[in-house]
Amino acid sequence: MGELITVFIIAIALSMDTFSLSLGIGTYNISKRKMFLFSSIVGIMHFLMPLLGNFVGNSIISFFTISSDFLLGIILIYLAIAMLIDLFKKEEKNLNFNFFNMLLFAFGVSIDSFSTGLGLQAITTNMIGSVIIFSITSFCFTYLGLLIGKYANKLLGTYACILGSLLLICIGIMHLCK
Repeated sequence: MGELITVFIIAIALSMDTFSLSLGIGTYNISKRKMFLFSSIVGIMHFLMPLLGNFVGNSIISFFTISSDFLLGIILIYLAIAMLIDLFKKEEKNLNFNFFNMLLFAFGVSIDSFSTGLGLQAITTNMIGSVIIFSITSFCFTYLGLLIGKYANKLLGTYACILGSLLLICIGIMHLCK
């Protein structure tokens, strides 16, 4: 039982960045279909990345010269700038959040689950069960963040979009400075 609680707490921790970033993206007029697709992609990435991290192991980490925080920072700042450009380019707020951008975002927020996968065997003996919990939790947190962001958009309008973009930039800079 303690192992399950530990895995669930890790799943929540891994999903918190996804939640906060989804708040910003949710301020754009994203259809429910895209919200579901986006949340599913994030969930799938949170399933695959820990497995990949476990498979690759600690020995490969020495070959990477770029830190995961730096890469995530670049991705977040790119998405925030794209959101701001899109906001000021059109009157109607409709972010062109295409499949590539969804994959890029999902990859960025799943990098931490890759590193978690490196040491996951020390925490649990049920690897598949753990990554399923990671996947479902990140899906739920992403979808919830998008819904709350969409609600904030109705209340605050353009200001919510700008605030969401600035939040992405701040979090991106924070990851760049780590």
